[in-house]
Amino acid sequence: MSGINTASIFSLQEQGLEAAALEVFRYQYRENALYQAYTDALHIKPESVKTLHQIPFLPIQFFKTHSVTCGTFEPELVFESSGTTQTVNSRHLVKDAGLYEKSFIATFERFYGPVEDFVILGLLPSYLERKHSSLVYMVQNMVKRSRHEASGFYLYEHDKLSQKLQELESRGQKTLLIGVTFGLLDFAEQYALRLENTIVMETGGMKGRREEWTRQQVHAFLQERLGCKAIHAEYGMTELLSQAYSYEQGFFHCPPWMKVLVRDENDPFQLYEEQAAGVINVVDLANLDSCAFIATEDIGRLHDHGTFEVLGRLDNSALRGCSLMVG
Repeated sequence: MSGINTASIFSLQEQGLEAAALEVFRYQYRENALYQAYTDALHIKPESVKTLHQIPFLPIQFFKTHSVTCGTFEPELVFESSGTTQTVNSRHLVKDAGLYEKSFIATFERFYGPVEDFVILGLLPSYLERKHSSLVYMVQNMVKRSRHEASGFYLYEHDKLSQKLQELESRGQKTLLIGVTFGLLDFAEQYALRLENTIVMETGGMKGRREEWTRQQVHAFLQERLGCKAIHAEYGMTELLSQAYSYEQGFFHCPPWMKVLVRDENDPFQLYEEQAAGVINVVDLANLDSCAFIATEDIGRLHDHGTFEVLGRLDNSALRGCSLMVG
């Protein structure tokens, strides 16, 4: 594609996103047969698309029913959503594993600094029990990059995890405890700690394991039990190769190659990028080989400086592992 490659995407400044997005749109219209058919069905002419708001966003449900790819390729990775036994899982065919790795490392280090500085502890029980999780792939890669012997995964060994966290705290070691929400809640119910050098990060995911709590309830409980100043959060999904991060209160920040808009629930083509609530649309230019413009089923609110929060899910959508109910 002319002018757009991974190097130019990950060196983007925020003001360059719209021009890059328009170029990616034209490329994906040419190369992604499904996206072209969807755009044509909306009677949208590519040459008439001049702004970010005019780009059509592909409904996320297509990842459950179609291969969403630019051209034909043998994927290096296939990611699948968690779902339930009654639902059809989304599948994201990833042409280049290195592109995903560049995206999540560049994003994490933009907000938190070098991965090598951290001991990485993953508490992802349900995700470790199945294959093709993009979250497990990300954390596995970070564990390797951290180069700390203490880094690794915990399935249900809460006692070992508690001992390891206390040992790392006593050494003043920077640590990231990244966990699925129900796993962190189960752990925090059993152990009260005082974590001053540890970032506790929830990735969403109740999966019917527990009564649904609001995000505020989850964070307040984890803060109290684990002795943290704030609970961090990650917003990502099977269908995206980039993530947004929240330092506190559930306000997420995107890297420059990712942007969240919200659409009107009753008019999917009415988009907002200033303070408003609606259904989340995501621009993720790291999705070069699939589709960079995704209409999700998450409800969100936009805030100042491009931050956003996730408020829940559309009523008629299937439960997704990454969702959290918010009152």
